[in-house]
Amino acid sequence: MKIAVVGTGYVGLVTGTCFAETGNQVICVDIDAAKVARLKQGELPIYEPGLDVLFHRNIEEDRLKFTTSLVEGIKDAEVIFLALPTPPGENGSADLKYILGVAKDLGPLLENYAVIVDKSTVPVGTAEKVRAAIAANAKVDFDVVSNPEFLREGVAVEDFMKPDRVVIGTSSETAKKVMEKLYAPLVRQGNPVIFMDERSAEMTKYAANSFLALKITFMNEIANLCEKVGADVDDIRRGIGTDSRIGKRFLFAGIGYGGSCFPKDVQALAKTSQEYDYDFRMLNSVMAVNDDQKKKLLPIVRKHFDGNLKGKKIAVWGLAFKPHTDDIREAPALENIVALLEEGATVLAYDPEAMENTKRLISNVTYTHSAYDALDKADALMIFTEWPQFRTPDFAKMAELMNDKVIFDGRNLYELKQIREHGFLYYSIGRETQNLRELINIY
Repeated sequence: MKIAVVGTGYVGLVTGTCFAETGNQVICVDIDAAKVARLKQGELPIYEPGLDVLFHRNIEEDRLKFTTSLVEGIKDAEVIFLALPTPPGENGSADLKYILGVAKDLGPLLENYAVIVDKSTVPVGTAEKVRAAIAANAKVDFDVVSNPEFLREGVAVEDFMKPDRVVIGTSSETAKKVMEKLYAPLVRQGNPVIFMDERSAEMTKYAANSFLALKITFMNEIANLCEKVGADVDDIRRGIGTDSRIGKRFLFAGIGYGGSCFPKDVQALAKTSQEYDYDFRMLNSVMAVNDDQKKKLLPIVRKHFDGNLKGKKIAVWGLAFKPHTDDIREAPALENIVALLEEGATVLAYDPEAMENTKRLISNVTYTHSAYDALDKADALMIFTEWPQFRTPDFAKMAELMNDKVIFDGRNLYELKQIREHGFLYYSIGRETQNLRELINIY
């Protein structure tokens, strides 16, 4: 099939590359000329494990191309994906100007029937708005379909090529047959393609991400209570995660969720609720708790240093909002680093992939070549991202490098027994700390 993908962000690049991998002819369109030039030269602008192999193979085999021209990109396309940004507006609602702008441009350019697919995460009713924007100037028939993505950054290629499910919102039998044909190679093992109306498909995406954000936030609340009552959140996670009704995933306590999806989608769903005069109280609580959770380590750090961080040298491991990505959007590390700097601390930071992106936002940090370089004469280590290489460090080497053997762990990477055998003072989330009784009053 001939496919156009408008937008070359995380979703657009993964979508275009993976559909090319299944044998389709794909052209990706973006208005950023410099970005398109890099893509044509075989340079990926994002880090996503496994994407580079498929990307280069399909360019070499002439199935994946890039252009700045919408006319060129959609010519003879049977399916046109809109994978455009939907950033939150000032009031929290998703901004649809990019999608509706492209939809307006598409109308007079369509020469043959095509299926227009909303791949971006969009509010309920967007498919109808896109249809109206195209129809205002269209001379041929077309259908608009909602096909939300459920890609996890860090494993997006695997998620796309082996989806748990594919959700497609359409009321058109013609569009349904086109989408069935397109996704057939990806669901050969029997994972479902679920058809529904457009509004339900749009809501499904928000419901999924909001529910996962709720699970994370619930466990963070349990962790905070554990610190009060003297329980261990890891034991509780294992105790409830084996219940098939609950499941094991998204139950790890920490310093909150970030990224491009959960914060934006929870906020957008809450805004949609307001627009329909419904008070979605649970979502408002999720957002409030997560905002507080991101800053949870700061009062503990202040308490440890007797309220004075001036002149203290703090090592930071992890800048991305999660491992296996360079995405720092809404990453908890960022506001913590800013707070440390404002209080007079010096920060040395390391992340395997996200340092270049962070440098563009925070310049007065020393970015190091390795995790151990960040520890040189550090008064403490703060951990914000659970990269695999941080899980089994050389604790003896760490002790030699640091001024003081203190770790503030926002991701609960280490077993308490293990860390104490190496003589570190270790603060984590929802678990016992060596001087827990002293700290308990700060919450």
